[in-house]
Amino acid sequence: MELRAAIEGRRSIRKFKAKEISRETIRDILETARWAPSWGNTQLWEFYVLTGKRLDEFREANHRSFVDGQTFPLDVPMHEVWPERLKGRYAETGKIMLTAMNVKRDDKDARHRLYEDMTLLFGAPCLIVACIPGDILVEYAMLDVGLILQTICLLAYDKGIGTCIMAMSIRNPGLLRRILSIPADRKIAMGIAMGYPDKNYPLNNFERKRVDISEYVKWVD
Repeated sequence: MELRAAIEGRRSIRKFKAKEISRETIRDILETARWAPSWGNTQLWEFYVLTGKRLDEFREANHRSFVDGQTFPLDVPMHEVWPERLKGRYAETGKIMLTAMNVKRDDKDARHRLYEDMTLLFGAPCLIVACIPGDILVEYAMLDVGLILQTICLLAYDKGIGTCIMAMSIRNPGLLRRILSIPADRKIAMGIAMGYPDKNYPLNNFERKRVDISEYVKWVD
């Protein structure tokens, strides 16, 4: 597959088929992804691959805690208040998604069900959790993690496998630590839901938008 086709074709998948990914396939993706760049070639990332019964256990507990209204402090805090310009882009994407699902904006129950689907990882048969050392500046560490996560997503796409980088997958750090035996000196940075996409699902094929580069590129001659 051409690199450009992979970059433009990759998208966040929000419903997966009930089809397992072989360990060999996941290993091959991670083996190649390790060539992603990192500061000073430090390769500070650490990954935990969750599948099978333990993934089912996580999914059930994660969903239950969300339905019960429980919240948890994150290892890497989420930004909660966005500038209006960026908030507008987020809102536009939300509107497009609701339209694709034929959900009215004031239908709170339908919107809540979508959030519940997130806690269930959209049915993905694999969750890859990225961790970073607790004694490293988060700003640099997250840059490196972002580079390898994108690489993983592109490699998966090349194999016909869909991905979704999900903050919702790490909303309960204590649960992940218990199931994955993540040491206390590691910070849970992000998770990727991975599986074969259900291509007929509306949220897997709606038209996506990107702003023109004139909005974020400045030329200096």
